[in-house]
Amino acid sequence: MKTKVLAALAATMAVGATCAFAANPFVDVPSDSWAYKSVVELADAGIIQGVDGQYFQGNRNITRYEAAEMVAKAMAHMDKASVEQRALINKLADEYADELNNLGVRVSALENRVGNVKLTGDARIRYIHQSEGDRVKDKAKQQVAKDTDVVNKATKNDDSWSYRVRVRANAQVNDRTKVTYGISSDNKTFSDNAQASDEKNDIYTDLANVDYNFGGNNWDLLVGRYEYDMGNGHGYGFLYGDTFDGAQLKYQNDKFAATAGYGKFKVGDMAGELDKDGKTIHDGVKTGYGELDGFFGGGRAAGSAVGVYYNDYTVGGGSVRTDKDSFRFDDSWGAYASVNFGKWNALANYEKYNSSKDSDSNINGGNDPEVWVGRLTYGAANFATPKSWDAWVEYLNADNGFADADGNFIGSTYGWRADSLLNNVKSWGVGVDYTFAKNAQFQIMQSFATSAKDGNADPGEETRAQFVFVF
Repeated sequence: MKTKVLAALAATMAVGATCAFAANPFVDVPSDSWAYKSVVELADAGIIQGVDGQYFQGNRNITRYEAAEMVAKAMAHMDKASVEQRALINKLADEYADELNNLGVRVSALENRVGNVKLTGDARIRYIHQSEGDRVKDKAKQQVAKDTDVVNKATKNDDSWSYRVRVRANAQVNDRTKVTYGISSDNKTFSDNAQASDEKNDIYTDLANVDYNFGGNNWDLLVGRYEYDMGNGHGYGFLYGDTFDGAQLKYQNDKFAATAGYGKFKVGDMAGELDKDGKTIHDGVKTGYGELDGFFGGGRAAGSAVGVYYNDYTVGGGSVRTDKDSFRFDDSWGAYASVNFGKWNALANYEKYNSSKDSDSNINGGNDPEVWVGRLTYGAANFATPKSWDAWVEYLNADNGFADADGNFIGSTYGWRADSLLNNVKSWGVGVDYTFAKNAQFQIMQSFATSAKDGNADPGEETRAQFVFVF
């Protein structure tokens, strides 16, 4: 192993301020040895130290930890290396990542190496079954699809199975700037009869952004296409937690975070819709948003947070909603509390939406709908830790007002529920997440005790199970 590692490091002579006339520190490396020059320069750069400071012992095999220590010292000179040399050191660092971690060289530090482009991603295979909902007797109170009188059609057989693959390229431009580009296959159902080359099967760009950190590492500017979660990733993400085009400025320290941004939703009804001729069916939605978060707790309560957030909405064609626009809100605000106590986490989330004055009374329920969500979680399923798991139970109470005229949910929720379980509903849910191997997790969710809040027809219960693999 020693020969392999030293041969690689010997190719990176320019990483240190080496000297052609440096003194030989090892008594067992003669000046006529083929390795003399490389050994002397590596020693002069501080990358190798030998045994007892006097002996190189070139025939002795070294441990992985000794090799990792050499790699760590080479990483300290990365700023003086060429692109090819950095690539070589990066390869060695990936090879000895676990040992470097144990030596105190954090993986995050490896990921932030200048000039490094890292590919990550995930793959998901999912099964969903939802029973058919009740038949609606009063359509004035409950929206349903135009071709059916039930709250929701059943999801079963081939429609139940789907897959999704996402790939991300993460590039560290310099110590303050990162560029991320991601593509997604979207959810592809096994019931799809189209050819694999059909344009409906095209992948799309779901991430494309530049992230710049400044101001003593407390300020962060994010511009481009990114994932926007209402509630800053701490809340439930009821209305939206998906792809977003915009710009965001954030200040954060250990106790407090303030975020402001503006942009356009890019998934779901809120993204707008075109007909087959490219004409607008309804406009997309833009929002300016602001969020305040406070972090607290120590010991068993470490990582707890509370926050408030506000959104001001406009439709793409202007502030006046038309009959074709399914999104009829002027603004909304929300608040959350996420409290840890040992292995337990309790989340409470509330949101209030104010309908536009020119809204059709038959859309959004003709009111200012509210949402309450509560979730209690035990444990933590970590992709990096095999056999880790968590179990949770949640309660959701959503007013009538979050579906279009056909009963489709108007947003793109970060949560797991089907459209009919997000509008005009009171519903419980339970789930378990289990990491059965490193970077491989099984997740299962089940709704129960679901009932309609307004009207006389209850939606069907949903069962969801999925395998998720990250890389």
